[in-house]
Parts: sequence; C-alpha cells; structure tokens
Amino acid sequence: MTDTAHAPTAPAQQPVRPQDPSTEAAGAAPDALVEIGDGDTWTSVCRYGDLTPGRGVTALVGGEQVALFRDADGALHALANRDPFSGAYVISRGVTGSRAGTPVVTSPMYKQAFDLRTGDCLDEERAPDGTPAALRTWAVRTTGPATSPPPPRSAPPRARTLAEWRPEDPAFWERVGARIARRNLWLSVLTEHIGFSIWSMWSVLVLFLGPEYGIDAAGKFTLTAVPTAVGAVLRLPYTAAVARFGGRNWTVVSALLLLLPTAFVAVVLEPGVSYATLLVAAAVAGVGGGNFASSMANINAFYPQRLKGRALGINAGGGNLGVPAVQLVGLLILATAGTAHPRLLPMVYLPLIALTAVVAALRMDNVPTTRKSGPALREITRDRHTWVMSLLYLGTFGSFIGFSFAFGLVLQAQFHHQLDTPVKVACLTVLGPLLGSLARPVGGAWADRHGGARVTLATFGAMAVGAALILTASRLHLPALFLAAFAALFVLSGIGNGSTYRMIPALHRAKARRRVLAAPTGDTTAPAEAEATAQRHATALIGLAGAIGAFGGVLVNVAFRQSFLTVHNGDAAYLAFLAFYVLCSALTWTVYLRPAPHRLSGV
Repeated sequence: MTDTAHAPTAPAQQPVRPQDPSTEAAGAAPDALVEIGDGDTWTSVCRYGDLTPGRGVTALVGGEQVALFRDADGALHALANRDPFSGAYVISRGVTGSRAGTPVVTSPMYKQAFDLRTGDCLDEERAPDGTPAALRTWAVRTTGPATSPPPPRSAPPRARTLAEWRPEDPAFWERVGARIARRNLWLSVLTEHIGFSIWSMWSVLVLFLGPEYGIDAAGKFTLTAVPTAVGAVLRLPYTAAVARFGGRNWTVVSALLLLLPTAFVAVVLEPGVSYATLLVAAAVAGVGGGNFASSMANINAFYPQRLKGRALGINAGGGNLGVPAVQLVGLLILATAGTAHPRLLPMVYLPLIALTAVVAALRMDNVPTTRKSGPALREITRDRHTWVMSLLYLGTFGSFIGFSFAFGLVLQAQFHHQLDTPVKVACLTVLGPLLGSLARPVGGAWADRHGGARVTLATFGAMAVGAALILTASRLHLPALFLAAFAALFVLSGIGNGSTYRMIPALHRAKARRRVLAAPTGDTTAPAEAEATAQRHATALIGLAGAIGAFGGVLVNVAFRQSFLTVHNGDAAYLAFLAFYVLCSALTWTVYLRPAPHRLSGV
C-alpha cells in the first residue's frame, strides 16, 4: 500500500463519520473499501485491513491531502493533513492517543493535539496567522466487502443525503458546494413555481365564474382569500418538515400533494356546483402556499451568508413567477376555448406536477442535519425582531400575493365599462405579478450590496407614494394612472420581498456575532454554536414571517371586499394600504437604521 491512495468509488453499506465514530467499522471485513466523502462524492482510498491501528496514511481527496486514521477501537477518522501551526503536511505521521477520554492525534511538528472526531485543537485556539486552529474533518465509510478493486467505470448511486455540507468554507464551496447548491436551487425554483401556480389558480378561476354560477363580487373575493389563508397556516409545518424529513424528501412529498387540489377542482368545477364545494376546493388549493416556506428554508441551508440574498431572491422570484404563469395559461384558455371550459386550467397542470415530483426525487439532495438543526419557532417568538420582521414581510409579500389574487376582480369591479370581458381583464391581470416576481431577485441582490434595511426603507417609502397615486387615480377615475401606479406597486413589493427576506439571515448572523463576543475567553465552541443557532433561528423566522406575510394576502382581499361592500369602490382599502406602508417605513428606520447604542449592525 502506498502512502497516498486514490481509487474509484463503490456503493455504500457501512457509514462511519469522523464526528460520530462507532465500533461498527471494527466489524468490517478486511477487504472492505474505505471511502472518504467530499460533498456528494465518495473517494475510495484503501481496504480496511490495510490500515494499521494507531497509524495514519495520506489520501488525496478532491485535490486536498487528507490524513486517515484507524484507532484502537477500529473507528475511522479523516482530517486535514496540513498542520496549521507549521504549514507542513504531516498530520498523518502524528502520534494517536487519548486525552481525558478524547481520541487525539499529536502533530509531529510542535506537538499540538487535535481531536480526531472534530478536528479541534486542544492546546491553542488560533494558528499564528490568526485563523482557527481546527483541522477540517471528512466523512468516512466502509463499503463491501470487495475482494478486488472495483472496475474504473463503476459509479455509486448518488446519495440522497450529502456526506457533509460546509458552505461557509471557501475551499469547499469552490470545489463542490457551488455546483450542488445551484442544482438544488434551480430544482427548488421549479417545484416552488408549480406550487405558486396551484395556490393562485383561483385568481384566474373566478374570471370563469359567470352569471350561471350565481356568485357576486364579494363571494369571489372570498374564494380568492380562502386559499391564501390556508397557505399561510401551512407555511409553519412546511418549514419544520424540511429539518425533520430532509429538503429533497419534503420537496417530493409537497409536490405530490399538489395533485389533490388540482384533480379536485378539475372534477367539480361546472355550473350548478354548490358554493360550499367551491370553498372546499379553494381551501385545498392552499397546499400550494406551503411550498414556498419549505423551499426557502431548504435553500437557506445551501448557501453561504454572503450569497443568501441573491439565492433566496432567485428562489422566491422564480416561485412567484408561478402566479403570472397560471394567469397567462388562464388567459390563453379564455381567449381560445372561452369561459365555458375552466377545467382545462387544472388539467394543464396535472402532468407538470407529476414531472416536477419525479425530477426532484432524482436530482435534489438532503443537507445533513443534527438533532439540534431544526427550526426553533418557540425560541424566536420571545425575540422582538421576530415580530418586527414578520410585520415588514406582511407589508411586502402580503401586498404582492394579495394584489395578485385580487387585481383582476378589482379591475372588473372598478372599471367594468372599459374592461367588459374576462379576456381584457386577464390581459392586464398577468402584468403586475410578472413584474413583481422579476423584481424580487433584484431586491435580494440590492440588499446584499447595500444592506437589507436600507433597501426595505426606500421600498416602503415608494410604496406609500404608489398607494397615494392609486387612491388619486381611483377618485378621479383615471384608468391609465391607476394601472401604472398599480404596476409600480407590484414592482416595489417584489423588491421589498427580496430585501426583507435578506434581512432575516443577516439579523441572526449579527446576533451570533454578539454571542461570540460575549462568550468567555478561550471558549472554542462558541463560534460554531452561535453559527448553528443563527441558522436554526433564521430558518424558523423564514417560516414564521412567510406565514404571517401570506396572511397579509387574506387581509388585502378582506379590505377590498369590505371596501366594495360599503362604498362600492376600493378607496377605503387604498387609504389603509397607504397608512400601513408609512407605519412600516417608520418601523424599519426606528429598529434597524436609527443611530442607537444597542442597534444591531449589518442587517
């Protein structure tokens, strides 16, 4: 056996992780292959029987030297071979042993001891260059038994759960992390896009409900509000499901659940159907709203802090595009088949849902988690920033989804003389959600560059101006100004969606920095614990803020319903929106931008 080994991969049977060593490897066959994991790739190194207990060897994994050890109990450990104090690649030649029950390897250079399980240096916290002294660790497993090396072209099936995931490690990110994250991001966009289409389908279906259905304007506003409310409630359990079942696993399940409302409405939607049945069908469509929360929580775990705003913006913006997409499909059906065939709309989506679930099952990944890696809803409810951020997201996403559902009905009710057919209304309805969806990644990118709080403050100020213009256009009956101001409000709400969601991980990263600074001197576990807590709290807040923001869509529809019932136009609702945007502007400035001794920086 050579000191440096590199061989093809083989199917996994007995995983042994360096951070959780077990005696399982002690029972491995001598000819079983030992593999080291790097992202979703496993590199075969040697046979288990070739390793001498207490002695290390060097392996080349993904272009990096790795020190591989088999301890006296038979457990396997893989650590970086480079000594952070001397810079020499000598850890594999170190002496193994135990310190206070902790298995360690002592560097042959300056004799610092490193924990074989975690890579932490037990003697010094930082290397001479100021970087953390801990060694990187790799996942290790045994496969086989195999009596001979596997053929060069043999390849293992891709693991459902990644062997390790360290997006904040620049070397790991450049080598494998970025590629894996991009693949999961685009597949997440696809599945979330379909979810949004099913969730917002009733914003189009109500345009098919002519006089033969016997439903007035107030009843139609209720049909659009019901799926919004159900989707808002489902966002909380959907967020928790990612940590419990895995992002890839839950994406598949949540995609398949979309078949229920789609098939249901395709069966029941015809003249003579009871209003109660339509309410049930609309409520079941709420499952599409839950997809957003689980998708965002999943992608939040894939990307490093510096790229979260852009990644979350792309994920959410691509998902939001499901709203104009379903409206565009509805417009095509209205223009070709007419209002007598509403069932064609859900039937278009049935095969797309099935295809989405299959692709997610084949190509997405689960991020490795621990028992403490799930969302912490109960913990974050005691933090005032949780409720501030939820209120801000209520103003941005609540406006976007509420206007997306109600815009067509508002145009029908307020400008029925100019827009006297469903086709004319549908042509305009698709414009606003499209602009808002495309603007969301821009808001996230701007927040990465200029700070989420600054972008959010500017957005709410502009939204207040937009609401004032809409109110003016409504009172003066100026359709062109009304449409232009509403289009601007859609764009601004999309920018605000991206910037407020970027504020969430930045907020908890700032709180993590405070916890590290307040930790006792010499506490080497504080940074890792603070980072893990920040990740859990950010994930939980993404779900909670998403649920509350979606409930804003309900409030928008209720505001329009009451305004049209009482004054027969939307003026009262526009005035309420204006006042709320002013409130959100003041809140953003006061909490996150006003100079104050204890203000969190970097949000």
